[in-house]
Amino acid sequence: MMVNVVSVKPHEKYKAVYIVELEDGSVRLATKNLVPGQRVYGERLFHWEGIEYREWNAYRSKLCAALWNGLEELPVKEGDRVLYLGAATGTTASHVSDIVGPKGRVYGVEFAPRVMREFVLVAEIRRNLYPILGDARKPHEYRHIVEAVDGVYADVAQPEQASLVADNADFFLKDGGWLLLAIKARSIDVTKEPSEVYKREINTLRERGFEIVDVVHLEPYDKDHAMVYARFHRKK
Repeated sequence: MMVNVVSVKPHEKYKAVYIVELEDGSVRLATKNLVPGQRVYGERLFHWEGIEYREWNAYRSKLCAALWNGLEELPVKEGDRVLYLGAATGTTASHVSDIVGPKGRVYGVEFAPRVMREFVLVAEIRRNLYPILGDARKPHEYRHIVEAVDGVYADVAQPEQASLVADNADFFLKDGGWLLLAIKARSIDVTKEPSEVYKREINTLRERGFEIVDVVHLEPYDKDHAMVYARFHRKK
């Protein structure tokens, strides 16, 4: 699909994210395509000054939604080792793959075999993605595969999301490492108001050594979701 691009500029707040202005006056976020010519989820490809960019759709990616809603910073950087819990078919993971680049690694844990098959196809093209068919509640089962990581990204539809993330952090996350946790309030407890659920999960993170940097709600892109950005401090 050919799209007339007026300009592409680096985002002033988020490194390795770009603002694409289109001829119709609309503005999109994008990442540099690590594998030019290849799409992951039907996203548009933009070309500007010899470089190809992939549109980052906030309705398909909670991380992109968090950026549109003003997340304090994007901690993912070039060369990072990332543990991605709940990789699904690889929509957001592919943009993380773009950001960390060829020197980075993204270990994508996914529980559902059918979904994992799709993620594996993405990983075959993107050599910095490492698919792991596994249960994020049992990090000991993949500890022989995953190295120490700079950050954890978690998007898992499980009760006790914060505890699950903290268990993985204890195994893999470096001291001072970052966490991006997409909290799905209705997945945790449908009987409680989202604000109660967020508060409870955030308290769990604090008890397990995380310093909360920012919490961003994801409406209108995702209902009853919030993105938590935190830093991990190992107990001495």
